[in-house]
This record gives sequence, structure tokens and C-alpha cells, in this order.
Amino acid sequence: MCMVHHCRNIALSTFDKDGNITEEKNYCIDHTPNPGKAKENIYKYIATHDKIVGLNASGMIFTDIDFSNKKFFGCNFQHCTFINIHSENTLFRMTIFDFAVFNDCNMIKSNMLFTSFSGCTFSHTIFTSSDMIQNNFNGIKAYQSSFDNSDLYNSRFINATLVDTSFQNCNLKKTLFHSSKRTNVSFKLSNTREAEFSTDGSAIVSGQNLSNEALSNSQN
Repeated sequence: MCMVHHCRNIALSTFDKDGNITEEKNYCIDHTPNPGKAKENIYKYIATHDKIVGLNASGMIFTDIDFSNKKFFGCNFQHCTFINIHSENTLFRMTIFDFAVFNDCNMIKSNMLFTSFSGCTFSHTIFTSSDMIQNNFNGIKAYQSSFDNSDLYNSRFINATLVDTSFQNCNLKKTLFHSSKRTNVSFKLSNTREAEFSTDGSAIVSGQNLSNEALSNSQN
């Protein structure tokens, strides 16, 4: 936690003289005495490492950065903002993005397991052809985004708001969409029969149907 006594925010990672992450106490992004230096250290660490373990970057802004082919384990990106991020063939394990904002990001062919995006906002963000197994997308807001051709096995979109967003040709086995709000969402060629859209396990919520594509698939 942040060294400021009353602050409950996550502290940013600290680094030794060789650029390795240390366990030293630190401030959060709002209270660090030298935010420019703190941000520079984290940007540099990501740029110079392919395997990133236990990095805390909560609250930071990432713009025009390439995360392609990097591997993140147990990292914390809560409340971060990602703008125009290119991230292809990136691996995430037990990494937290809760309440982050993604604008115009490309995260195709990513491999994510036990990763949390709870409360995130996605705008023009593409996850096409990714493996996103047992991930948490509860409460997200997704606008004009795509999960096409992805494996979403046992992931959760509970209370999600999905607008002009596509889930075409996805594996939705055990994927939960309970209490989600969906406008112009396509599930074409996805196995919607094996997903859950209501708490009783059925594919159709009382008074709310799936998109025409999903309904058609569920009846085939």
C-alpha cells in the first residue's frame, strides 16, 4: 500500500540500481514525490523485459506502447488507462486490470488465464483470436469491440454492458452473461447453448432475448 498513512491505493513498484523490482515501500501514483521518474522507471522496465513478474503500475497511463510477445505474471494495472496499445501474442497470468480504461487497443492472439478486467471500459478494443480462459469481465462496458474467434471458456461477463460488440465464432462453454445488457451484440457461430445468460442456467433471460444470431444458433 501507499506510504501515506490514510491512503489505501496500491504503491508503485520500486527498482534497485540494476533495474530489478524490489520490495521497498513506496507511494502510489497520486502521492509519489517524483511522478515523472516513477513512470519512467516502469515504462523502461516493461520495455527492457520480456518476462514481467509482480509489477505494480496502478493508476498509470500507457500510450502508444507495444506489449507484443511479453509475459506478465501477477501484475497490477488497476485504474490504468491504455491508449493505442499494440499487444499481440502477449501472455497474462493472474494479472489485475480492474477499472482500467482501454481505448483503440489491439490485443489480438493474447493468452490470458485467471486475469481480471472487472469494471473496465473498452472502446474500439480488439481481442480477436485470443485464449481468455477463466477470466473476470464482470461489470465491464464494451463499445465497438471484438472478442471474435476467441476461447472464453468459464469466463464471466456478469452485469456487463455490451454495445456494438462481437463474440462471433467463440467458445462460450460455461461462460456467464448473467444480468448483462446487450445492444447489437453478435454471437454468430458461437456455442451459445453452452453459455449461461440467466441464473437458472438457461440461454434466454426472462423478457430479454439474445441477439438474433445467438438465438438462431441456440435453436440449431
